[in-house]
Formats: sequence, C-alpha cells, structure tokens
Amino acid sequence: MGSRFETDPTPYWRQRGWLVPAVLFAVLLLTGAGLLVLRDGPRVAPRTTGPVLVDGRPDGCRTDDSQQDAPVGPPADLTWRELNGARVPLSASSGPVRTDGALLWCFAHTPTGAVMAAHVIPRQLSGRDWRAVVERQVEPGPGREVFVAMRSSIHDSPVMGTAVLVTGFALVVYTAERAIVRVLVRLAGFGDAAADYRLAWLDGDWKLVPSGGGELYTPLTPVNTSAGFILWED
Repeated sequence: MGSRFETDPTPYWRQRGWLVPAVLFAVLLLTGAGLLVLRDGPRVAPRTTGPVLVDGRPDGCRTDDSQQDAPVGPPADLTWRELNGARVPLSASSGPVRTDGALLWCFAHTPTGAVMAAHVIPRQLSGRDWRAVVERQVEPGPGREVFVAMRSSIHDSPVMGTAVLVTGFALVVYTAERAIVRVLVRLAGFGDAAADYRLAWLDGDWKLVPSGGGELYTPLTPVNTSAGFILWED
C-alpha cells in the first residue's frame, strides 16, 4: 500500500530550509551517515515470511487498546533503553511489547502506541539489522524502495553515542489508521528542534511511512519553546 500523505516533491536536502543542523539530525538520529546519491537504481529489501495474523494482529502480539484519548503525559510505565547509541522511551503497556532478536515491535493500537512507534522504529533503522526493521516496520511502497536504496549505500560502522536527545513529543494527527507524531529533540551545540514522523496501522501494528523520496521524517525545524509538547522528563 502506498503512502496517502501528500509530500513536497522537492527533495528535502535541496530545500532552502534544510541547514547544517538538519543534516546532523539525519546523520546522528537515523542512520549514522549522510544520504548518498543513488546508484544502479532502487534495491528492494529481501522478502521474508511475516508473522501469521490472528484476529488481525500478528500471532503473539496482544495489547490493551482501550485508551483512545490523546496522551496528556508520558506513559505511567515509562522506561528507557539504549538502542543503537541513543536512549529511546519504552512502555510495557503501549509498546513495544515484543522482542524478536534485535527487532522491537508490537505497539498498542492507541495514540500513545503510535507515539512510542515514532520513537523506536526510526532508531532501529540505524542498526545493522535495519533490513528486518524495514520489512516488518516500514510501510511498503515506492518510498520504502528509495529508502532501502539509500540505506544500502551506507556502511554500518560500530555503534557510537549520538549528540541527539529526545525530549518531548506532540501528537499532530491520529486516526485508527494513520498518525503523525512530532518529535522534539535537543542537539548538542544547536538547541531544540522538531520533525514529524508519519505512521500507518497495517497488518496489526504501527509502521513508519516514508515519503515518496525515501525520507523518514519532515525537515528539521528549530523550536524556541516547548509549549505544545509533552516532555518526557520534567
């Protein structure tokens, strides 16, 4: 299924507002290296057998989806984990509640579940097992194929800590099928900035939705105040 979100046809790295801090964000938060020029056309991630669906959800993936109100604070059961060199928030109730090797998955079909997926899935794509993450946690379509081509050209170096700290979030859009989560980050030597991540509920779990150009998030925007964001830690 292709993305139903409208995107700016101009690649983000050519847009006037894409400055050095945004490049730093792409380098440190998502992949650990710059996006390179495509060569030899798109390369699609190898197909693997996905989980068997039971009642519309992957086998073994069950969550309490009764809380459909927009979050007003972090989950009560919030914990943190080092993942590919950065700290990411986790929740036993909202997800991810399943671990298969290096893959963290199974998020609640709730607004907070979408928030957790927006933080965890992009960070997983910076690790060596990114192909498995793409196959299970990125919406299929041309955007995914472009991302795979770009990501394949990046050498996976040893995991190192980043200068990026996730500090808050805002739920911009939420329906049962789609969500947009704005992630607030703090960049060392720069300050606060935010970018939007788009997600789709597909095959019983939240999946990241890339743009047609393969970008996983919108251009980074400087933020002067945390008003309108829910902070992970006061």
